[in-house]
Amino acid sequence: MSKKKFDTLTKAEMQVMNALWELPEGGCIHDIIARYPAPKPAYTTISTFLKILLNKGFVDFRKLTGKTHTYYPLVSKEQYTNQVMSEVKDSFFGGSGSSLVKFFVEKEQLSEDEIKELLEIIQKQ
Repeated sequence: MSKKKFDTLTKAEMQVMNALWELPEGGCIHDIIARYPAPKPAYTTISTFLKILLNKGFVDFRKLTGKTHTYYPLVSKEQYTNQVMSEVKDSFFGGSGSSLVKFFVEKEQLSEDEIKELLEIIQKQ
């Protein structure tokens, strides 16, 4: 069984998706804008990104009253993260999970607690 491959999100699309992932039942454009830091994006900007995400298959909507729509994600954050990390592993690390982990251990300033946590995860596998 093959997994559905999603398009890559732009930074701006990712911001909209992050807002929707925080809204368990979905939300209208005003709910999404409320999750942005100042300066808030324009209503029309978010509306445009939602149309793009709708076309890419990331979101869908339910019509409420009048012109109001509630948008909700069709793809979970976990599903998208798994795909992106798998692509990074394949593209930059020759498909090697250990090379990916080694890169982050060497390049990130991990605390002692983070290193212990990683070791515990590895030992459980």
